[in-house]
Amino acid sequence: MTLSPDDAKLFFELMWKLQFYVNRKLGIHKNISLIEEYVALPAEKKLKARDELWKNPKLIESYIQENPDTLPADQLEIIRKWTRFVKGSFFIFRHLKTGSIFINRGDRVYSVQGLLDPLENLIPPYALPQMVEAVLIPFKGQIVYDGLLMGHSIHFGGGIRSNLNHEYTVAKQKERIVTTLEPELAEPVIVKTKKNILPQLKEISETLAKLKSDSPVQKQALVVVRASIESAIVEAEGNLSPDAANDQAHKFFKASKRFLDLLNNLAED
Repeated sequence: MTLSPDDAKLFFELMWKLQFYVNRKLGIHKNISLIEEYVALPAEKKLKARDELWKNPKLIESYIQENPDTLPADQLEIIRKWTRFVKGSFFIFRHLKTGSIFINRGDRVYSVQGLLDPLENLIPPYALPQMVEAVLIPFKGQIVYDGLLMGHSIHFGGGIRSNLNHEYTVAKQKERIVTTLEPELAEPVIVKTKKNILPQLKEISETLAKLKSDSPVQKQALVVVRASIESAIVEAEGNLSPDAANDQAHKFFKASKRFLDLLNNLAED
């Protein structure tokens, strides 16, 4: 997913004006006197001004106070919110229709939009996960990057991939994927009332308790089902604390492992 053409055009206009201001303020490229000259510089020449900007975010407020380009208030507000930037190392884990998933080393998960081109065009899915150095910034309620991604040529083993998948899955299930750095613009969260199926779950549990079988497969299958229903009941009663969840996970894993071993043994006979 990318910004609209008009929004992408506005984003770069504002970014180049801000970086040009930093360039002049710090005297980085003293021979550059026009913003058109700055924009025409290759990316590596813009890197110094870009890095100094995020090292010294007070320059953003300085630009807003001086307003050298006589920007309207709404555009100044866009730039002001860039002080909420998130800078660091991120794993680009997956490309989705709603945005690309960035996971930082603090296990925070972000949904990031492309600028002119979809991020999957820059870093194709087959190359994921990919570690990058990036600066994430807010833009009109969405999260974008500042125009530069610096990649690392690192091979990731199964352990890293598994950990990233776990972090993404947990963030998705708990609705912790960060989609904006402007919470005041976020849509209000509508809390859905859970349907109360606790009576039905208890009824099923009572029925399962009465079921008896002489078949080892059926016996162990019933153990697995009972463990599942027990977890559902604990959650429905509002008692699924982290410790309780860990206890339920242990019970389910133990029952499932025995059932799997039994089936594997039968398959070998």
